[in-house]
Amino acid sequence: MASIAQHNSNSERYFAALAVAERRALHSFFDQHIVEDKRLGYFALDEGDYNALPAHLAARVVNTVHGAMSDEF
Repeated sequence: MASIAQHNSNSERYFAALAVAERRALHSFFDQHIVEDKRLGYFALDEGDYNALPAHLAARVVNTVHGAMSDEF
């Protein structure tokens, strides 16, 4: 699921998307990517939404927060 952070400046958009990704990563097996978009700024993208991240999105990933859940005990 992609979440869009809508704020005034690009840095605010980035940190808002990062906060979303960090919250999600705590409860996910999948990595959370921060993707840069010319129109939207930055948004958080859950890797679990895709079998493999499409090249057009992978090329715009600026940061990744690794999923924190583990199925190993």
